[in-house]
Amino acid sequence: MTNVDESAAASATVSAESGEVLIVTGMSGAGRSTAADALEDLGWYVVDNLPPQMLRPLLDLTALAASALPRVAVVVDVRGRDLFAELPEVTRALRRGRPLRVMFLDASDEVLVRRFEAVRRPHPLQGDGTILDGILLERHALRAVRESADVLIDTSSFNIHQLATRVIEMFSAEGSARHTVTIMSFGFKYGLPPDADLVADMRFLPNPFWNDELRALTGEDPRVRDYVLNQEGAPEFLDSYAAALEPVLAGYQRENKGHSVVAVGCTGGKHRSVVMARELSARLSSLPGVAVRVKHRDLGRE
Repeated sequence: MTNVDESAAASATVSAESGEVLIVTGMSGAGRSTAADALEDLGWYVVDNLPPQMLRPLLDLTALAASALPRVAVVVDVRGRDLFAELPEVTRALRRGRPLRVMFLDASDEVLVRRFEAVRRPHPLQGDGTILDGILLERHALRAVRESADVLIDTSSFNIHQLATRVIEMFSAEGSARHTVTIMSFGFKYGLPPDADLVADMRFLPNPFWNDELRALTGEDPRVRDYVLNQEGAPEFLDSYAAALEPVLAGYQRENKGHSVVAVGCTGGKHRSVVMARELSARLSSLPGVAVRVKHRDLGRE
């Protein structure tokens, strides 16, 4: 297998093949937990601190689940003590079965020392020595694993958000969304949605409730839709609000915020908010990296 450093891997997205296995390993303090969390957010099944000898039984079990667990990430590191020495041999054997990659996270000795000092925790291998003593022992133990890794990421200059972004970029399925936004219509008289990140008020538009022909209908009826969208200010609001949300949703992706809720309200959540939520979702659905869902919280209430 060819070793790929971080700079080369950054130019390509790793495809999410069915049955793919990723071993996450590397230096203590280099960001294994952050990488594992990012993978879990992408839908990988993540197992932490597994002895190498248990990799094959785990993969046999996950193979039985087939499509339910198509991507499995396993964090393996020196916390396994003497068992960790068998990782290169176990990895070679496993490569002959399911598609498997090894991702190695590294950082400079100086950076690792600072990170351990910042959290005031000892290095797992330092014993009675110093943090640097533990780091040097770990480097020696991981030499063979590092040399055979498929993906090598040096996290020396990364904070946790930048590392998570790098992992997401590398291991997202090509074309998959990095952020899901739910556009939720609701009625103010039933209260604000407690999970809303942003709230828009459609009560500036005339209420179809006062139109005898439209009162019994909902915002999903074409007649109500046409009525609402033909009101002064409705198209302008949709265009302006969608444009305002574009940098917000892009920023959520940069900050690895995977989900958000944009609440669109009117008095009862039956007419105006339903129409405007649908129209807003149509405008946002073309944004790169964004998946849009629509939910009508109060539609159907009396």
